[in-house]
Amino acid sequence: MNGDLKQLQQKLELAFQNRQLLKQAFTHASYVNEHRFSQYEDNERLEFLGDAVLELTVSEHLYRLFPDRPEGELTKLRAAIVCEPSLVKFAESLEFGHYVLLGKGEELTGGRTRPALLADVFESFIGALYLDQGLEAVTAFLHRHVFPKLTLNGKLATSDFKTELQELTQHHGMGALEYRIVEERGPAHEREFVAEVCMEGRSLGQGTGRSKKEAEQQAAAVALELLKDAQPDN
Repeated sequence: MNGDLKQLQQKLELAFQNRQLLKQAFTHASYVNEHRFSQYEDNERLEFLGDAVLELTVSEHLYRLFPDRPEGELTKLRAAIVCEPSLVKFAESLEFGHYVLLGKGEELTGGRTRPALLADVFESFIGALYLDQGLEAVTAFLHRHVFPKLTLNGKLATSDFKTELQELTQHHGMGALEYRIVEERGPAHEREFVAEVCMEGRSLGQGTGRSKKEAEQQAAAVALELLKDAQPDN
């Protein structure tokens, strides 16, 4: 049995106007094949749309984030973000596999954790969100759940920066970390936050983002670079 999609919306802080679109995004073709006389539609068309929407939104993010990078570098960065392994990580972090409707055979063979299926579901969800609420909602979703996972070089991070920074400071007994939002700028629909991370009153770094979470992650990334460079064994 798949998870409650109402619960998923609450977790993602979203409310679909057309809940059928959300259900379709999590409906695998194997489930439709076993329910031929029902009104179910599989997610393959939404996957097609979501793939294009992801390409556009990620391209815009990288274009704005790296104003001096040439086209070739931006293309490589985008490819690393929208490739299957990255999409699988995004889907896993959001527990999307828990909500997929699968046929019995697909379920028994481990389809719920199959990488290709999870990547497809993530793209389908993006397609459904775009149809339901438009490009701005997709961009906001990515700023909350995807872009904070990117490094300062635009690549996918192996772990989140705040956790990595916490582990580093605890390991060396450096002191307690404190995050604060020092500035909010821009109109409501394009709000940008500036976060600062401090340790015992000393600023370690600042970061910006479309969400407080993203800004804190970027601040932590700056602090990590600073502290790692200061380590004597580096």
